[in-house]
Amino acid sequence: MAIARAERLVNLVLCLLSTRQYLTAERIRAIVPGYSDAATDEAFFRMFERDKTELRDLGVPLEIGRSAEFDNTDGYRIARRDYELGDVDLEPDEAAAVALAARLWDSPQLTGAAHGALIKLRAAGVDVDHEVHTAVEPKVRTSEPAFPPLLAAVQEGRVVEFDYRKPVPVEVRTRTVEPWGVVAWRGRWYLVGHDRDRRAPRCFRLSRIVGDVRAVGKPGVVERPADVDLLSFVKRSEPSTQAVATARLWVARDRAQGVRRRARVVGEREVDGVVGDVLEIDLRFPDSAATWIAGFGPDVLVLEPEVLAKTVREKLVGALRGAGVRA
Repeated sequence: MAIARAERLVNLVLCLLSTRQYLTAERIRAIVPGYSDAATDEAFFRMFERDKTELRDLGVPLEIGRSAEFDNTDGYRIARRDYELGDVDLEPDEAAAVALAARLWDSPQLTGAAHGALIKLRAAGVDVDHEVHTAVEPKVRTSEPAFPPLLAAVQEGRVVEFDYRKPVPVEVRTRTVEPWGVVAWRGRWYLVGHDRDRRAPRCFRLSRIVGDVRAVGKPGVVERPADVDLLSFVKRSEPSTQAVATARLWVARDRAQGVRRRARVVGEREVDGVVGDVLEIDLRFPDSAATWIAGFGPDVLVLEPEVLAKTVREKLVGALRGAGVRA
């Protein structure tokens, strides 16, 4: 719900910032993605009033007026002269913090919603300012599928469940966690929270979460302890040296030289009539290894461990679906 509301607010800002006309509430309802979910007129107007209040609280200047003298209904827009910031001078540490926040706001979900909102505006005949994307273009990109639901759970104070892959020994277990926050460290995203299964604070690397994150229970039951520094906790929890996991692969004869350079041949085997070699390879980063192995397609088959084999299969199936091919 928090993500849907954020997307709707972004769409509303884009809509009001992109038009030179005053748009009535009814036209906004028809144009802006998110408002069509309202079951009744009353529900829409309650939603719209809440959104206007939230935008004003955020400092977004809403203008109320009418596009023509014969209009009998007030409309809304955002004047760019009032919305845009002037020149800002930042200290080096302040600039670094803003840069990190800019990386966080490059979410594919919000980017897609914003693009769709502009298309609907143009289709509806609204005069769109083509340079508006430079004013409010979202900038958070994180490729981890678990990121949006975990961030929403943190904001809502809800417990989450997810399947988590442990690299050494390789196994997958279900975790039930009271989430405190999501932080980035050394190029990776981590969830920090109270692990109910182990009855202690723990951090979880998002790239090791398998499948969907499931929110359980009611909102508002989780509170982050005031004395916990999330980033420091991740630094203390992550080992300074990465444990090594060994995998066994089948590689087609004279193929996948990139794998062969890093592995050792331990035998021969025929798979579906294709002759190949059985290799053993030490993986220091088994999380990212699945993507690397999947890139070799049918020339490489993971024999052991099963968790890695399953992850590679999922990536290959996902690639086929993305290309419009049924797996």
